[in-house]
Amino acid sequence: MKKALTRWVITVATGLLAACAFITVNVYFPEKDVKQAYKSLDEMLLKQEPKNELQPQPEQQIPADKPLSFVPSISFTSEAWAQDDLGAKLADELSKIPEVQQAYDAMRARLPQLNALRDSGVVGEAVDGRVAIRDQSKAGSAQALVQAENDNRKTVIVNMAKAILRVNKQPETKEALSQVLAKAAATYADTKREEAKAGWWTQLANGRWVQK
Repeated sequence: MKKALTRWVITVATGLLAACAFITVNVYFPEKDVKQAYKSLDEMLLKQEPKNELQPQPEQQIPADKPLSFVPSISFTSEAWAQDDLGAKLADELSKIPEVQQAYDAMRARLPQLNALRDSGVVGEAVDGRVAIRDQSKAGSAQALVQAENDNRKTVIVNMAKAILRVNKQPETKEALSQVLAKAAATYADTKREEAKAGWWTQLANGRWVQK
């Protein structure tokens, strides 16, 4: 009797462990916010230009016949966001990560060369967020540039995936990161497709290449 009970307990325990092994981790992916975060990062770090120093404004005089108001005024800067503005929070968090900053510095430095390759149709925006060489006969020395660009993009996408896991309060397991990473890459590709200029080549979700 004891042996039979022991075998039953072992069988049940084994079944439970096997069932646990196939549990899928579902992580909420805020696609709209992630896309907005990518666009904000591009504006802040990829397309940034030297800022002109603000000239001091002359101090305004209060008209003598206007009574003073003691109601406190509230001002909002362009960098402020509402508590529920997840896109702005994600962009702000990533913009402060040193390796993401370095990736954008490198991407900004090669942007003129990359744009020239996109203008000529040698490269296009792939569906997985990478830059892909479309015309090997005209690629020349573009291989190294494309590889460096994709390495930098991978840094941005991986850090976005990790940030999403933190937002979801999910542990950074291999399974969870893999699930979010694929979506983060696809959303990055969507962003680049939307930002593409007329004449540039982009890859659709079905794998077909089209000229914008």
